[in-house]
Amino acid sequence: MTIFIGADHRGVELKNQILEYLHEKNIRTEDLGPYELVALDDAADYSKKVSQAVLQNPENHLGIVICGSGCAVSMAANRIKGIRCGLAMSPLQATHIRENDHANVLALASEYNTFEEIQRIIDAFLATTPKKEEKYLRRIEKLDK
Repeated sequence: MTIFIGADHRGVELKNQILEYLHEKNIRTEDLGPYELVALDDAADYSKKVSQAVLQNPENHLGIVICGSGCAVSMAANRIKGIRCGLAMSPLQATHIRENDHANVLALASEYNTFEEIQRIIDAFLATTPKKEEKYLRRIEKLDK
């Protein structure tokens, strides 16, 4: 599995911390930028890059997108057909969006959680498998149309 990650200027520092954290756990990642602070960048650009990368192999790729609130990156990612991006502010919420909603991109808020909380959110998201019962698959099919 590969985790693609991107952030806007408000999330670039957290992105770099997450990359280091995931590398320490031997989780394959790909940094889609920015590679330095770009004060006037746009969250939508990085959400699009991450989303397109995830869709190259949806069975084996997940994404993480970051901005200050987590909302701009989530809204931008969800405009890409086949992406189901959810903002998680807690491990329980991360488990829910992955398990029930089949989220394939996790949105994070750089300004509302500590790094320790972010680690637990990511761990929960990555440890969770989407449910395969008919009711969940039916709901996902409706979203993907």
